[in-house]
Parts: sequence; structure tokens; C-alpha cells
Amino acid sequence: MGGAERISLAHGAGGERSRRLIDEVFAPVFGTAGAAGGTDAAVLESAGGKLAFTSDSYVVKPLVFPGGDIGRLAVAGTINDLAVSGAEPRFLSFSVIIEEGFPVSELAVIARSAADEAAGAGVAIVTGDTKVVEKGACDGLYINTAGVGWLRDEHAAIGTASRVKPGDAVLVSGTIGDHETALLIAREEFPLSAAVESDCASLNGLIAGVTDASGAVAFMRDATRGGLATVLCELNRLCGYGIELEEDRIPVSGGVKGAAEIFGYDPLYMANEGKAVVVVPEDDARRVLEAIRNHPLGTNAAVIGRMTADHPDRILLRTAAGGSRVIRRLSGMQLPRIC
Repeated sequence: MGGAERISLAHGAGGERSRRLIDEVFAPVFGTAGAAGGTDAAVLESAGGKLAFTSDSYVVKPLVFPGGDIGRLAVAGTINDLAVSGAEPRFLSFSVIIEEGFPVSELAVIARSAADEAAGAGVAIVTGDTKVVEKGACDGLYINTAGVGWLRDEHAAIGTASRVKPGDAVLVSGTIGDHETALLIAREEFPLSAAVESDCASLNGLIAGVTDASGAVAFMRDATRGGLATVLCELNRLCGYGIELEEDRIPVSGGVKGAAEIFGYDPLYMANEGKAVVVVPEDDARRVLEAIRNHPLGTNAAVIGRMTADHPDRILLRTAAGGSRVIRRLSGMQLPRIC
């Protein structure tokens, strides 16, 4: 990054500028020990075996939205980062930065939401921190979380894509773009009356079904900032194989599709908070798809494409109209910041 460059909102959007910020500013000084190639959780060795460790921060606006709130989002997001790394999430920290004047009653509701989400996922919130800053120094409430989970040896490489092979099937656990659309409608940046709810949810139960159905899961990642397309670009970068997608197989709800068509956005790049991308051998695809669909959070799951060695540098989307287009990582932001 150039010496005159300054941070923009695009640096936090999960696209190419986010990647450059990590690669050029943080990685050279912090190193990558335990990070396993930039996965959602670091893999650490302990006396009792392997651990997965992750951390995240949440600055969502509005704090309460259809389908969830910042407390539920923070807990579910951290659990999901552990789960898609192949770990069994066990313990979380929960720290808050609160703006002076924030209503205590609203804080209590958000804390209860976070506690309920953790309890429902079988995860304990065991530590945290509280800071209060002057009026105007933050936007109401920010949350930082960290999480730890047990990691079996056979799952330690799931986040690295090192086991991905040509011919493997690519699945997504449900409709895409719901979280971002719900927040933008709540903020009245999409002036629509469509009833779209965030998909904010903990996926560790669903993912346990995936690993039970296939002992050869090659890759998993949750499609958050930057959406499905950004995860697939990262997968392509990690494994060096191309991806062929079928547009008509990618599940998109009617509300998201309508909003995207009206305002010219692409659901492939819209954020999710309860969707996993899974890559498995083709022979396991039907069994894994059935396992996902049998979970309440996976009823709209689909096989959306496959890995290929034919064009290792490209992700090709076969469109419903019979053409094709190349999917690339966003260089900036498609939409205003939502998380």
C-alpha cells in the first residue's frame, strides 16, 4: 500500500482492498503462525490436542434488525468461524464498547439475545470486557468476540482447501443475500416493503451433520462479507483450481432477487450470516446435500457447481440465459457497510 493511501470503508468490505490490507500491513509484522493460510480460525497445538481460535468485531447498523440483533450476530458469527474450520465451538469471549448515553434497557436486551444464541448452540460465554466512550466516539455499541473450539486432526485442514480436487462438488447451505438485504431494508436504503429477514444463525449443528455425512470434506467457509462470490474467489486462490457454477442452481429468495433487480446489485456479493459453502467429493455430494437439507437451517441447500482443472485461474458462472461470465473479487464495495 502506498504511503499516501488512507483507510476507506472498502478496506473493511471483505474484497480485494481487505486482502491487500492484511497482506501488506498486518501479515508482514504479525506473521502467519497458526493461521493455516488465512482461514477463518487459527489452528493451535495444545497438550490436549488441536484447538481452533478466532476473533471478530461487529459494528452493524441498525443494532436490531429483522431476524436478529448485534448480540445474536456476534455470537453466531464467531461460532460459525469455528465450525466451518472443522472445530467444535466451546467457549466465547464477549466484549463491548458502549457510547455514553446508550440505554441500559437496550443493552440488556442485546446481552440476553447473545446469551440465548450461545446457549442454543451449546457454547459458553466465559469472559469479556466493558468500555464506555464519550458521546459521538462510537455508533451506539460495538462488540468484539473471540472463540475457542476443539479440533480433531482429520478436520484440521478443512479451511485451507489443501484437499480440494477437480471434480469435487460445491454446495451452499441455503439462499444467499438475505442478511444484507434485511439490513438495508431496515435502514431504509432499500425502500421496499418486502419481508426479508436476516439469516443470522449458528451453524455448528448443521455443520456437524455435514462432517458426519462425509469424512472427506475438502473445504468449508461461511459466506459473510463479500458474499458467496468472495468465498469462491478465496477458494480459487487457495487451491489453484477453477470453479464452474450454474446460476439457476444458486438459491436466492424472491425478496432478495427483487431488491437486486430493482437496484442493480448482485446477490453473489451480498453478505450472509448463516450460510456455509462446502466442497466435497462428487460421490459424497448427494449424501451431504441430504444431511444439510434435513437440518432446519438448510432446507434450501443446493449443489451449485464443481471444481475443475480446465481453467485454474477463473470462476465461470453459466447464466440462466445460456451464456457465461467470470466471477472476480470485488475491488471496492458493492453496497454500504452493513457489518
